[in-house]
Amino acid sequence: MKERAPALIAIVLLLSLVMGTWWAADYAQRAILVDPPRRITHEPDSWASDFVMVRTDIAGVAINRLEGRHMQHYPDNDSYEITKPKAIGQQPNSPITIGTSDKAIMDQNGSRVVMSGNARVHRVPDQDRPALDVTSEQLTVMPDDNVVFTDMPALVVNGNSTMNGKGMRYDNNTRQLQVFSATDVKISGQDSKPGKSAKPDKTEKKP
Repeated sequence: MKERAPALIAIVLLLSLVMGTWWAADYAQRAILVDPPRRITHEPDSWASDFVMVRTDIAGVAINRLEGRHMQHYPDNDSYEITKPKAIGQQPNSPITIGTSDKAIMDQNGSRVVMSGNARVHRVPDQDRPALDVTSEQLTVMPDDNVVFTDMPALVVNGNSTMNGKGMRYDNNTRQLQVFSATDVKISGQDSKPGKSAKPDKTEKKP
């Protein structure tokens, strides 16, 4: 028995050490306050003033430009709120378009810009077509698709012709303009002349 006593004492001490270590670790874990997971709320985490953002194609050619007076980023939905935005589309083989408004929200990884408050998109004239202007309280611009549309009342001025309607869609790649629920259409005689050199846009009016 006397020969086993040191071994038993060693085992008891080892068990005591293990139990004491476990208790100390458990006590320390309960004593230290652990921060709860951060709540992601709709609050800005970054901002910029008088900014310019440029997007390029795979060849490195600038195709879209967005600038504004102030911008805030919201991490909860990865969106940007912009004050006094100016969106410029300059894709190859397409007329330049310029969109402006009081404010805008850019989301979907920059592929959608919702412009609201005195929203206006202007397509500059070229040798084939006159200028095109679309104004509405809200316009949605899809820079990658080169498309602008709205479900709200809009005024379209195409050269010397005007169209009022609720809802429109303009594709700058095909130059096709769709006006929905047109209520007031005025086609200028100059735009309808057979000998006129400028090509009119393809316009569809849907009731």
